[in-house]
Amino acid sequence: MAENNGKKKEKKWAPRMWQGCILPAWLRLAVKNKFLVHPSKWYIAFNITAISALNLALRYLQQGIYGSIPSNTPITQPPVFILGHWRTGTTLLHELLILDPRHNFPNTYQCLDPSHFLLTEGFFKKYCNFLLPTKRPMDNMEAGWDKPQEDEFALCMMGLPSPYLGVAFPNNPAPMPQAFEINRLEKREQQRWKEGFQEFLAEITFRDRRRLILKSPTHTCRIPTLLELFPDARFIHIVRDPYTLFPSTVNLWKSLGENHGLQTPSHQQLPEKVFNEFNILYKAIDRDKQLIRADRFFEVRYEDLVKEPMEITRQIYSHLGLGDFEPTRGPVQRYLDSRKDYQTNKYKPLEPALLEEINRRWGWAIDRYGYPRRNPEAMVPQPPAPSSPFPLLEGVRT
Repeated sequence: MAENNGKKKEKKWAPRMWQGCILPAWLRLAVKNKFLVHPSKWYIAFNITAISALNLALRYLQQGIYGSIPSNTPITQPPVFILGHWRTGTTLLHELLILDPRHNFPNTYQCLDPSHFLLTEGFFKKYCNFLLPTKRPMDNMEAGWDKPQEDEFALCMMGLPSPYLGVAFPNNPAPMPQAFEINRLEKREQQRWKEGFQEFLAEITFRDRRRLILKSPTHTCRIPTLLELFPDARFIHIVRDPYTLFPSTVNLWKSLGENHGLQTPSHQQLPEKVFNEFNILYKAIDRDKQLIRADRFFEVRYEDLVKEPMEITRQIYSHLGLGDFEPTRGPVQRYLDSRKDYQTNKYKPLEPALLEEINRRWGWAIDRYGYPRRNPEAMVPQPPAPSSPFPLLEGVRT
């Protein structure tokens, strides 16, 4: 790796996530968006087309070698679903819980190449690390094939209904907004999603039978469907100060559109997208969490988690019945110690007009979760994040 002034230069390039699609999924996405690829990115679209055809061939080869056994592997241990809006610290929770040697999780390679990871994962991890950047573009967190990842990306690559499909063509209308809540899809699409989701998790379980820890913000809207598939599942919901969420979420979608979009993003729709999707997620969890048994649902504020990460993690184990926490205490402490130099993103203070709009559209959730409302007229700069013995965790990715 090249060096500059004695320091290693971070690798900025990374492949587009759509290169993990199988051919039918990619063609369906392109047709729905009328092939409105920006001329400067036509070469990327041709590349995706070729690689997606290869992915389809590798899928058939994997099925020929393994048969139907992986996709029919029973999931005997109830999964744990981490729920919450983007940028609330869901990844922090994910990384804390997967430190337990009794837990399994979908990694980045499995989620970006779900059609043939049983066949190709070992090769890519050994020889293709150069395909990933060393840091994620939206928050400077470490990237890698083995890092935990949102299973929602796997659903996209498989061609299943997902709100994330809009990342490919960020200037077009959302291709499938009803995919937040699976029970709003047509019956045929509902069944296709359920079968595809179960098949992906079964293939992960085929290789590793430990309890699955799953994290995707979109699952916050899918409690009825998830309970139908996994009646004994456990759920953790994390919330965060909405005034912090707004700029952080806008930055997330900007980064994804610029790094993985096939158009030159205008970003004109982003504020409205963030306002709308916040209400979709928070209203869904507010409505549906009553469906979950009390001893299978744990809710936490991000601010409390960063103050006492060890104690909150212990409480999660105790409340959800995940077993003895003590064997995990050491790995959790080492994880926290290793992140002490992490630098968080910084954002400008919110303008009074934006504060007023956040209060108007999100005020109900701000009040529900006990966050103080900010007065636009006071024009007070954003207060500093809560003090924490682990400053690395403030602003952690999701």
